[in-house]
Amino acid sequence: MNQQFRQDAIVELVRQHGYMSIEQLTDHFAVTPQTIRRDLNTLADEGRVRRVHGGVGIESSTVNTAYSTRKSLHLEEKERIARCLAQHIPNHSSLFINIGTSNEVIAQALLEHQGLEIITNNLNVAAILQHKEDFTVIIAGGQVRSRDGGIIGEATIDFINQFKVDYGIIGISGIDEDGSLLEFDYQEVRVAQAIIANSRRIYLAADYSKFHRNPVVRQGNLEQLDALFTDRKPPEAIQRLLNQHDVALYIA
Repeated sequence: MNQQFRQDAIVELVRQHGYMSIEQLTDHFAVTPQTIRRDLNTLADEGRVRRVHGGVGIESSTVNTAYSTRKSLHLEEKERIARCLAQHIPNHSSLFINIGTSNEVIAQALLEHQGLEIITNNLNVAAILQHKEDFTVIIAGGQVRSRDGGIIGEATIDFINQFKVDYGIIGISGIDEDGSLLEFDYQEVRVAQAIIANSRRIYLAADYSKFHRNPVVRQGNLEQLDALFTDRKPPEAIQRLLNQHDVALYIA
Protein backbone atom coordinates (compact mmCIF):
# COMPACT_ATOMS: atom_id res chain seq x y z
CA MET A 1 0.00 0.00 0.00
CA ASN A 2 1.49 3.34 -1.01
CA GLN A 3 1.62 6.35 1.28
CA GLN A 4 -1.43 8.15 -0.12
CA PHE A 5 -3.70 5.11 0.09
CA ARG A 6 -2.47 4.36 3.61
CA GLN A 7 -3.17 7.91 4.74
CA ASP A 8 -6.67 7.83 3.23
CA ALA A 9 -7.26 4.51 5.02
CA ILE A 10 -6.06 6.00 8.33
CA VAL A 11 -8.58 8.84 7.99
CA GLU A 12 -11.37 6.34 7.31
CA LEU A 13 -10.41 4.23 10.34
CA VAL A 14 -10.39 7.30 12.58
CA ARG A 15 -13.80 8.35 11.27
CA GLN A 16 -15.18 4.88 12.03
CA HIS A 17 -13.68 4.51 15.51
CA GLY A 18 -13.22 8.10 16.70
CA TYR A 19 -9.68 7.33 17.91
CA MET A 20 -6.81 5.09 16.82
CA SER A 21 -3.57 4.58 18.73
CA ILE A 22 -0.19 4.47 17.02
CA GLU A 23 0.13 0.84 18.14
CA GLN A 24 -3.22 -0.08 16.54
CA LEU A 25 -2.28 1.62 13.27
CA THR A 26 1.17 0.03 13.25
CA ASP A 27 -0.38 -3.44 13.62
CA HIS A 28 -3.14 -2.75 11.10
CA PHE A 29 -0.82 -1.59 8.31
CA ALA A 30 2.23 -3.71 9.25
CA VAL A 31 4.59 -0.72 9.16
CA THR A 32 6.90 0.87 11.70
CA PRO A 33 5.73 3.36 14.35
CA GLN A 34 7.98 5.96 12.69
CA THR A 35 6.08 5.55 9.42
CA ILE A 36 2.73 5.95 11.18
CA ARG A 37 3.95 9.05 13.05
CA ARG A 38 5.03 10.63 9.75
CA ASP A 39 1.63 9.83 8.26
CA LEU A 40 -0.20 11.31 11.26
CA ASN A 41 1.91 14.46 11.19
CA THR A 42 1.10 14.93 7.51
CA LEU A 43 -2.60 14.33 8.03
CA ALA A 44 -2.71 16.68 11.01
CA ASP A 45 -0.91 19.41 9.04
CA GLU A 46 -3.50 18.98 6.29
CA GLY A 47 -6.31 19.34 8.83
CA ARG A 48 -7.72 15.86 8.16
CA VAL A 49 -7.17 14.47 11.68
CA ARG A 50 -6.25 15.74 15.15
CA ARG A 51 -3.16 14.49 16.96
CA VAL A 52 -3.78 13.42 20.55
CA HIS A 53 -1.51 11.72 23.07
CA GLY A 54 -0.48 8.30 21.78
CA GLY A 55 -2.58 8.41 18.64
CA VAL A 56 -5.03 10.36 16.55
CA GLY A 57 -8.66 11.49 16.75
CA ILE A 58 -11.35 13.03 14.59
CA GLU A 59 -10.77 16.60 13.47
CA SER A 60 -13.09 19.14 15.10
CA SER A 61 -16.42 19.66 13.32
CA THR A 62 -16.87 23.09 14.89
CA VAL A 63 -13.49 24.84 14.51
CA ASN A 64 -11.76 25.37 11.17
CA THR A 65 -8.01 25.18 10.62
CA ALA A 66 -6.29 28.57 10.97
CA TYR A 67 -6.37 30.73 7.83
CA SER A 68 -2.59 31.08 7.71
CA THR A 69 -2.29 27.28 7.68
CA ARG A 70 -5.05 26.75 5.13
CA LYS A 71 -3.46 29.31 2.80
CA SER A 72 -0.39 27.10 2.31
CA LEU A 73 -2.10 23.68 2.43
CA HIS A 74 -2.46 21.87 -0.91
CA LEU A 75 -1.27 24.99 -2.73
CA GLU A 76 -0.09 23.13 -5.83
CA GLU A 77 -3.44 21.32 -6.08
CA LYS A 78 -5.34 24.59 -5.62
CA GLU A 79 -3.31 26.20 -8.40
CA ARG A 80 -4.14 23.35 -10.79
CA ILE A 81 -7.81 23.58 -9.88
CA ALA A 82 -7.77 27.36 -10.33
CA ARG A 83 -6.24 27.14 -13.81
CA CYS A 84 -8.80 24.54 -14.84
CA LEU A 85 -11.76 26.53 -13.52
CA ALA A 86 -10.52 29.78 -15.08
CA GLN A 87 -10.67 28.11 -18.49
CA HIS A 88 -14.45 27.78 -18.03
CA ILE A 89 -15.02 31.50 -17.35
CA PRO A 90 -15.48 33.46 -20.60
CA ASN A 91 -14.14 36.99 -20.98
CA HIS A 92 -16.64 39.76 -20.21
CA SER A 93 -18.57 37.61 -17.73
CA SER A 94 -20.09 38.63 -14.41
CA LEU A 95 -19.35 36.54 -11.33
CA PHE A 96 -19.44 36.21 -7.59
CA ILE A 97 -16.34 34.98 -5.76
CA ASN A 98 -16.85 34.14 -2.09
CA ILE A 99 -14.65 33.44 0.94
CA GLY A 100 -11.89 30.82 0.87
CA THR A 101 -8.22 30.27 0.13
CA SER A 102 -9.03 28.29 -3.04
CA ASN A 103 -11.02 31.25 -4.33
CA GLU A 104 -8.08 33.55 -3.74
CA VAL A 105 -5.94 31.32 -5.96
CA ILE A 106 -8.74 31.37 -8.57
CA ALA A 107 -8.74 35.16 -8.50
CA GLN A 108 -5.04 35.07 -9.36
CA ALA A 109 -5.76 32.69 -12.26
CA LEU A 110 -8.42 35.06 -13.64
CA LEU A 111 -5.97 37.94 -14.12
CA GLU A 112 -5.35 36.83 -17.72
CA HIS A 113 -9.02 37.40 -18.56
CA GLN A 114 -10.54 40.56 -20.02
CA GLY A 115 -13.55 42.61 -19.02
CA LEU A 116 -14.78 40.67 -15.99
CA GLU A 117 -17.20 42.14 -13.47
CA ILE A 118 -16.62 40.56 -10.06
CA ILE A 119 -18.67 40.94 -6.89
CA THR A 120 -16.90 39.55 -3.85
CA ASN A 121 -17.21 39.33 -0.08
CA ASN A 122 -13.51 38.51 0.20
CA LEU A 123 -11.08 41.40 0.78
CA ASN A 124 -8.14 39.24 -0.34
CA VAL A 125 -9.83 38.52 -3.68
CA ALA A 126 -10.51 42.22 -4.17
CA ALA A 127 -6.87 43.06 -3.40
CA ILE A 128 -5.66 40.54 -6.00
CA LEU A 129 -7.98 41.87 -8.71
CA GLN A 130 -7.92 45.60 -7.97
CA HIS A 131 -5.04 46.52 -10.32
CA LYS A 132 -6.66 44.98 -13.42
CA GLU A 133 -7.86 48.11 -15.19
CA ASP A 134 -10.42 46.40 -17.44
CA PHE A 135 -12.07 44.58 -14.49
CA THR A 136 -14.91 46.00 -12.44
CA VAL A 137 -14.47 44.83 -8.83
CA ILE A 138 -17.35 45.38 -6.39
CA ILE A 139 -16.93 44.65 -2.66
CA ALA A 140 -19.96 43.65 -0.60
CA GLY A 141 -20.69 45.60 2.56
CA GLY A 142 -20.89 43.96 5.96
CA GLN A 143 -18.75 42.81 8.87
CA VAL A 144 -15.11 42.00 8.09
CA ARG A 145 -13.73 38.88 9.75
CA SER A 146 -10.27 39.74 11.03
CA ARG A 147 -8.97 36.19 10.69
CA ASP A 148 -9.34 35.92 6.90
CA GLY A 149 -10.75 39.09 5.34
CA GLY A 150 -14.17 37.55 4.71
CA ILE A 151 -17.22 39.83 4.76
CA ILE A 152 -20.38 38.43 6.37
CA GLY A 153 -23.68 39.48 7.93
CA GLU A 154 -27.17 40.64 6.98
CA ALA A 155 -25.86 43.66 5.08
CA THR A 156 -23.72 41.32 2.94
CA ILE A 157 -26.72 39.14 2.10
CA ASP A 158 -28.82 42.19 1.20
CA PHE A 159 -26.04 43.44 -1.05
CA ILE A 160 -25.61 40.08 -2.84
CA ASN A 161 -29.37 39.90 -3.44
CA GLN A 162 -29.19 43.04 -5.62
CA PHE A 163 -27.34 41.14 -8.38
CA LYS A 164 -27.89 38.30 -10.82
CA VAL A 165 -24.60 37.10 -12.33
CA ASP A 166 -23.38 34.58 -14.87
CA TYR A 167 -21.18 32.52 -12.53
CA GLY A 168 -20.96 31.95 -8.79
CA ILE A 169 -17.57 30.62 -7.69
CA ILE A 170 -17.75 29.09 -4.24
CA GLY A 171 -15.47 27.16 -1.91
CA ILE A 172 -16.35 24.73 0.86
CA SER A 173 -14.80 23.28 4.02
CA GLY A 174 -16.20 19.78 3.66
CA ILE A 175 -18.33 17.54 1.43
CA ASP A 176 -20.30 14.73 3.07
CA GLU A 177 -20.91 11.40 1.38
CA ASP A 178 -24.63 12.27 1.10
CA GLY A 179 -23.69 15.30 -1.01
CA SER A 180 -24.07 17.93 1.72
CA LEU A 181 -21.79 20.96 1.36
CA LEU A 182 -20.59 21.81 4.86
CA GLU A 183 -19.05 24.84 6.54
CA PHE A 184 -18.00 26.00 10.01
CA ASP A 185 -19.54 29.50 10.14
CA TYR A 186 -23.32 29.95 9.98
CA GLN A 187 -23.03 33.56 8.84
CA GLU A 188 -20.64 32.63 6.03
CA VAL A 189 -23.07 29.92 4.93
CA ARG A 190 -25.96 32.37 4.62
CA VAL A 191 -23.90 34.60 2.32
CA ALA A 192 -22.87 31.60 0.21
CA GLN A 193 -26.52 30.55 -0.07
CA ALA A 194 -27.37 34.03 -1.40
CA ILE A 195 -24.56 33.69 -3.96
CA ILE A 196 -25.95 30.32 -5.09
CA ALA A 197 -29.47 31.77 -5.38
CA ASN A 198 -28.29 34.71 -7.52
CA SER A 199 -25.95 32.91 -9.95
CA ARG A 200 -26.95 31.35 -13.27
CA ARG A 201 -24.20 28.73 -12.96
CA ILE A 202 -22.44 27.52 -9.79
CA TYR A 203 -18.83 26.30 -9.82
CA LEU A 204 -17.35 24.67 -6.70
CA ALA A 205 -13.57 24.47 -6.25
CA ALA A 206 -12.55 21.85 -3.69
CA ASP A 207 -9.29 19.95 -3.30
CA TYR A 208 -9.42 16.27 -2.36
CA SER A 209 -8.99 16.87 1.38
CA LYS A 210 -12.51 18.36 1.52
CA PHE A 211 -13.99 14.90 0.96
CA HIS A 212 -12.62 13.86 4.38
CA ARG A 213 -13.87 16.79 6.50
CA ASN A 214 -17.20 17.10 8.30
CA PRO A 215 -17.98 20.64 9.50
CA VAL A 216 -21.26 21.17 11.29
CA VAL A 217 -23.19 23.75 9.21
CA ARG A 218 -25.06 22.72 6.05
CA GLN A 219 -24.55 25.18 3.18
CA GLY A 220 -26.25 23.27 0.39
CA ASN A 221 -25.93 20.14 -1.71
CA LEU A 222 -23.94 18.92 -4.68
CA GLU A 223 -27.13 18.84 -6.75
CA GLN A 224 -27.12 22.67 -6.76
CA LEU A 225 -23.82 22.76 -8.65
CA ASP A 226 -23.19 22.97 -12.36
CA ALA A 227 -19.59 21.82 -12.00
CA LEU A 228 -17.13 20.53 -9.40
CA PHE A 229 -13.44 21.25 -9.91
CA THR A 230 -11.05 19.11 -7.89
CA ASP A 231 -7.57 17.57 -8.11
CA ARG A 232 -8.37 13.87 -7.72
CA LYS A 233 -11.20 11.48 -8.46
CA PRO A 234 -13.79 11.87 -5.66
CA PRO A 235 -15.01 8.94 -3.57
CA GLU A 236 -17.44 6.64 -5.39
CA ALA A 237 -20.47 7.85 -3.41
CA ILE A 238 -19.74 11.42 -4.52
CA GLN A 239 -19.23 10.35 -8.14
CA ARG A 240 -22.61 8.61 -8.14
CA LEU A 241 -24.31 11.77 -6.87
CA LEU A 242 -22.57 13.92 -9.49
CA ASN A 243 -23.73 11.57 -12.24
CA GLN A 244 -27.25 11.39 -10.82
CA HIS A 245 -27.64 15.17 -10.80
CA ASP A 246 -25.73 15.87 -14.06
CA VAL A 247 -23.00 17.86 -12.30
CA ALA A 248 -19.90 18.16 -14.48
CA LEU A 249 -16.67 16.90 -12.89
CA TYR A 250 -13.28 18.39 -13.82
CA ILE A 251 -10.13 16.83 -12.38
CA ALA A 252 -7.10 19.09 -12.60
